[in-house]
Amino acid sequence: MTTEPAKPRSSRRNFLKVAGLAGAGAIAMPQVSRAQTVTWKYQSTWPTKDIFHEFAGDFAKRVNEMSGGRLKMDVLAAGAVVPAFQMQDAVAAGILDAGHGVCAYWYGKNKAFSLFGTPPSLGWDAHSFLAWMNYGGGYDLYNELVQQQLKLNLVGFLTGPMPCQPLGWFKKELKTADDFKGLKYRTVGLAADLMREMGAAVTILAGGEIVPALERGVIDGAEFNNPSSDSLLGFQDVAKVFMLQSYHQAAESFEIIFNKTKFDALSPELKAIVKYAAESASSDMLWKALDRYSKDLEMLRGKGVNVVQTPEAILKSQLAAWDKVLEKLSAENAFFKKVVESQKAWVKRSVGFERINTPSRELAYTHFFKA
Repeated sequence: MTTEPAKPRSSRRNFLKVAGLAGAGAIAMPQVSRAQTVTWKYQSTWPTKDIFHEFAGDFAKRVNEMSGGRLKMDVLAAGAVVPAFQMQDAVAAGILDAGHGVCAYWYGKNKAFSLFGTPPSLGWDAHSFLAWMNYGGGYDLYNELVQQQLKLNLVGFLTGPMPCQPLGWFKKELKTADDFKGLKYRTVGLAADLMREMGAAVTILAGGEIVPALERGVIDGAEFNNPSSDSLLGFQDVAKVFMLQSYHQAAESFEIIFNKTKFDALSPELKAIVKYAAESASSDMLWKALDRYSKDLEMLRGKGVNVVQTPEAILKSQLAAWDKVLEKLSAENAFFKKVVESQKAWVKRSVGFERINTPSRELAYTHFFKA
């Protein structure tokens, strides 16, 4: 009678032994997977010290940490492998695996490209623009342009809502729209068409080339993006008038692109990590930008820079110029027209809601900070 109870004890021991081995295997499998890492060359279009390059690194940090090292983004600055304006071609060809830039840099291939980076100032901001990308059909149109019309071997994510860009840096303050006539001015993307419509002689330069050109008198004025980036480039050393507010680039965002062949080869989990890292970095970028840009604007004031608001007369002239640019380019390019109509429909509905729903920030700010 004493032998009967021993059998179940032996069975339990065997079961626990087998279960333990199975459990160990279940734990070991992910460890084997995680040991198989992929390192991607990821180049920005920005100089090492630029806050934009920092933003590019913030995205990479999220991917590296969330993937547990299975996908490692090796962050490189502009020129490390190819010049800034050659980054897109290098990613499509597989010379680079990924890149960080702005859509406006590629508008030479199709002017509609700039609609996904520096869209017309329809009364929206970059938050609303990214909402259109995700919920208003923007990504369908972006993918149609990239993969069907231009047949580029790329996958892209738009991220990082930029605050409205300043009109730029000048040797003397601009008072009226006539001051743009004959002005040698640097900008990129659709803003180049806009400023030409206003009479400016536009030159398209990479970030690192702008200040030397302004110093030598090759250009009379220029915009890059924000107080932090502009101060690092040294604008304050060659010009003392910094004009804020403009409709030339009021709703811009960054673009992160990947070689499509390599991206498609990722596991579904890693693809999701890349997508959600872009969305996470998008919010963090704006939080950081509001902190740093405001601090650096005060720093520029302390260095004798005259910070002025762009006169309303110039702003109204920009909007009138947008009318002509959009009409002209829509007549020339059916896809361009298709994108603009989608954007206008989104803005009319969504910003229409915001206008009646959101109280005036100006009214509240002046109430508490009258000085």
